[in-house]
Amino acid sequence: MNLYAAYASNLDPAKMKERAPHSPVTGTGWLTGWRLTFGGEQLGVDGAIATIVPYVAGRVYVMLFDLDRYDLDRLDVWEGADTGLYTRIRVRVETLDGDMLAWTYVLDAYEGGLPSAEHLAAIADGAEKAGAPDDYVAELRSRPTA
Repeated sequence: MNLYAAYASNLDPAKMKERAPHSPVTGTGWLTGWRLTFGGEQLGVDGAIATIVPYVAGRVYVMLFDLDRYDLDRLDVWEGADTGLYTRIRVRVETLDGDMLAWTYVLDAYEGGLPSAEHLAAIADGAEKAGAPDDYVAELRSRPTA
């Protein structure tokens, strides 16, 4: 059985290659019923940090990775799942090839606060590079920052 990871806030394959060197990109998709937001302002170095939260009318663009078991452990450490900063959960991703289950990470902190301009720009730039629709990228770029 293949493992997959879905990332909403880091859509840059080069950055993910550093974090999960054995896990190639397999495509993109949508998390329906979720929205990208920010929280844990007191935990971030420079503003609130990205997460996803359930939201009936929401959709979040994600990049999928064919996840190597070794890289799953690496990602848990990278994302702070081993310290309780983020929690790894399974989500259903809609792709052109059908729905699939993938691991993703959600922040274990209250929603709220503003991301730094740099953090938000990195998310928007990554979404653009990953082929997200123009209106999705424009919405990301229009969000307020700290």
